[in-house]
Amino acid sequence: MEPVPQPQENSEELYEHHKFVASKGQEPLRVDKFLMNFIEYATRNKIQQAAKSGNIWVNGTVVKQNYKVKAGDEVKVLFAHPPHEHLLVPEAIPLTIVYEDEALLVVNKSAGMVVHPGHGNYSGTLINALLHHTKDLPENSNERPGLVHRIDKDTSGLLVVAKTEHAMTHLSQQFFDKTSEREYIALVWGNVEDDSGTVSGHIARNPKNRLQMQVFPEGNEGKEAVTHYTVLERLGYVTLISCRLETGRTHQIRVHMKYIGHTLFNDERYGGDKILKGTTFTKYKQFVENTFKILPRQALHAKTLGFVHPVSGDRMRFDSEIPTDLGDCIDKWRRYSKHSH
Repeated sequence: MEPVPQPQENSEELYEHHKFVASKGQEPLRVDKFLMNFIEYATRNKIQQAAKSGNIWVNGTVVKQNYKVKAGDEVKVLFAHPPHEHLLVPEAIPLTIVYEDEALLVVNKSAGMVVHPGHGNYSGTLINALLHHTKDLPENSNERPGLVHRIDKDTSGLLVVAKTEHAMTHLSQQFFDKTSEREYIALVWGNVEDDSGTVSGHIARNPKNRLQMQVFPEGNEGKEAVTHYTVLERLGYVTLISCRLETGRTHQIRVHMKYIGHTLFNDERYGGDKILKGTTFTKYKQFVENTFKILPRQALHAKTLGFVHPVSGDRMRFDSEIPTDLGDCIDKWRRYSKHSH
């Protein structure tokens, strides 16, 4: 049999979809398992299909799914089609626009909506909706139209979107200079001891689980992150807090609160979907499970957003209602904490 010619990695037919370099502490691990830790929404089946089709490369060579990744290996997933996130399709998805003018718009995003397309979510995102609403959106440094900042899929709340290049530059600079105002409401596990405080600790990806972020207190990894919190209401086994962001890192509030021992309520990715505080009574367990059903996501809402308008120079401030699911969950805890003492 003729040997199968290896395609060249730089051949025009192949596009890089993912690239990871295994960290220094990487124990030998099968490449399919390694990629499962790194790629959000990937299934084992999809990764194995990619391996069978010769789409997984390590250090420039095609590998099989049982290849063991070692420290320093460069792992790439290459396909013959460009990454979907560059194939942005306008979609007629309803948007809650709280303000709009020639330069920008402010959207109140519902929980469950992904902000921008990426692996596993190529449609139904906020960007697909925005492109339908506004024809020409400027691209940010990551080629993502209109986005000045983002909030997680299961976080609800306010986002500002730039409609012109000038607005994009101006607003991005405010976020970079930490002059924008962002306040979130969160329900966290446990009784937060101090009435207010600041959490600062660099944030980077968790080397053991790529879908999580982690705090590196020494500050030699990741990016600086600062969150100021204030207790709004103590509800027994949970606390309602307000968080003001000084920086806007991925999962910042979720990671910072977990770091100080107060994981967000029902935050599945960080372990908040388990009963972390409270009694062992079956009745209590039932109560918590009911509240998880009412709020099937992390208890986080981007409530207030403030910035200087890039054209008029006016200070603008927007405030949003707490969404029903979060409001109902808080009410249930209020009633519970009153009756259980």
